[in-house]
Amino acid sequence: MSAVDTRTDVPATPPAPARAPSRRHVVRDTGIVLARELRPVVRDPFSVVFGLVQPIVFLVLFGPLLVGSLGGTQVLGGSVWQWFVPSILVMTTLFGTSATGANLLFELQTGAHERMLVAPLSRSSLLVGRALKEMVPIVAQSVIVVLVMLPFGFELHAVGAVLGLALLAVLGVGIGALSYALALAVRKQDWMFWMVQQTVLFPLMLLSGMLLPLESGPRWMQVAASVNPLKYVVDAERALFAGDLGATAVAWGWVAALATAVVGLVVGIRAMVTSAD
Repeated sequence: MSAVDTRTDVPATPPAPARAPSRRHVVRDTGIVLARELRPVVRDPFSVVFGLVQPIVFLVLFGPLLVGSLGGTQVLGGSVWQWFVPSILVMTTLFGTSATGANLLFELQTGAHERMLVAPLSRSSLLVGRALKEMVPIVAQSVIVVLVMLPFGFELHAVGAVLGLALLAVLGVGIGALSYALALAVRKQDWMFWMVQQTVLFPLMLLSGMLLPLESGPRWMQVAASVNPLKYVVDAERALFAGDLGATAVAWGWVAALATAVVGLVVGIRAMVTSAD
């Protein structure tokens, strides 16, 4: 009796390739991460207020110096506060969002980030949700600064102020995403985070005309400032808070903020996906 041939010529069915998460799932996952990141802010709103100490110090100590050293309205083209308060709002955004990568470094050290990686969440949502969280403290702090300065002669143009806050939120998403990308890049040498952050932060701030008008600076500084996206955002904020919604500076400010957001999200998402592999 011959042996039964148990072999089959039917090829084995290959495993189905893993499908990329749908757009709906990415939006849902981003909302989950956003809610998680906002929870500490809601529980401890004092942290948002504490972040205003440095901007208030600049307003109180640096603002009066502008009046005395630059002649106030003659050099700045109007009220000192209309020129300087929008600068402080951009400064608050820059300082706050550029430091948020430190939170991710802490999660990397404690293992909280690894637990997030094994959760059924899309990798891009882990970055986008964190970056979008930056909008909330930015808007809250900016509103407080504006309200504090109203009794001192700062004029509020409602529509321009709303658009200015939206512009700051977009900028903050981009800077925050870049900060998270930096944290992931230096996660094995976390001391490098603050070195790079401080090295980049202050030249960007000084070359934006945030504290002093660049028109009085040397030619090389004006050329360097022309490639600084923060300069265009500062100019746009001054125009918006002055109520000049149709100024060319406003359009360039939106271009700079959107470009920063796109670059930050692309770089950040790539860093997040790479770190998870």
